[in-house]
Amino acid sequence: MDDADPSEPEPAPGPAPSPAPASGPAPALDHRAHGLRDGLPGLRDLMDRLLDPRGGCPWDQEQTLDTLRPYLLEEAHEVLEAMDDPAAHRGELGDLLFQVVFQAALRERQGHFDLDGVVEAIRSKMLRRHPHVFGDDRQRAMTAEEVERQWAAIKGTERGGDGPPDPLAGVPRGLPALQRAWRLQDKAAQVGFDWPDIEGALGKAREEWDELMQARTEGSLEQVREELGDLLFVLVRVAQKLGVEAEDALRRANAKFERRFGHVMACCHAEGIAPGQAGLAVLDGFWEQAKAIERGQAEPSGSRGESPGGDGSSEPR
Repeated sequence: MDDADPSEPEPAPGPAPSPAPASGPAPALDHRAHGLRDGLPGLRDLMDRLLDPRGGCPWDQEQTLDTLRPYLLEEAHEVLEAMDDPAAHRGELGDLLFQVVFQAALRERQGHFDLDGVVEAIRSKMLRRHPHVFGDDRQRAMTAEEVERQWAAIKGTERGGDGPPDPLAGVPRGLPALQRAWRLQDKAAQVGFDWPDIEGALGKAREEWDELMQARTEGSLEQVREELGDLLFVLVRVAQKLGVEAEDALRRANAKFERRFGHVMACCHAEGIAPGQAGLAVLDGFWEQAKAIERGQAEPSGSRGESPGGDGSSEPR
């Protein structure tokens, strides 16, 4: 063996340095090593540990129900976005579940209820509202429509009150506007307040469009706003008649716009063009490229953005 090169520094005493971390997801931690149980009980153990003033997490201990509001909404929307990807969906459902566990833990510390109370409340509700499965008449076959009417009747009984029944009372006011329009019209349809077929809904949509155009030329901004709202409301019902959830349809349209506009910006960057100086014809050409690529009709290119027709014109987006 050759002698060591005296110019080489000798290694410092002590343990060998740790190898560089491998790329990829972090390894799963052993929850049992931290005294946490499996499943949902273990998640509650973890929450208790985080909120423990002796060695818990300072950030978690500062949270209140008010500060958690935006996180709950954010996690719910992230679940919706992840529903087309099973792996991402699992993770986002876990994030949403953690918000439920967190809020229940705060209520427990206020002396109101705990996570077991949350589970028992929803279990009892589902038992009550499914008498055709768990009740005395469970042998009677029911259609989905009959089950829906039964659900609404049971829910109305639970709410009580001496006033007239209000099918719309249970629709949360905090829902996104498109989703709330869907729920309101669906509830009204359950008591027969609906067009018998899609032609009636389409006819109403055409009527509202004509009224919007009239308000645009003759009315005030407030009238335009009102007629536009009426049109959007009716289009939600048209979507229902077509078997499409309007919120989901618009979400998908948003995602499609983001993809295609991202291609437009990438083409501008590749061409060294400032988007604001390119002009609509060039930008529209890049947009048409994005559409053709999605349809498998063209390869990505950095050509000056003319549409397939070559004149910068394009079909509607």
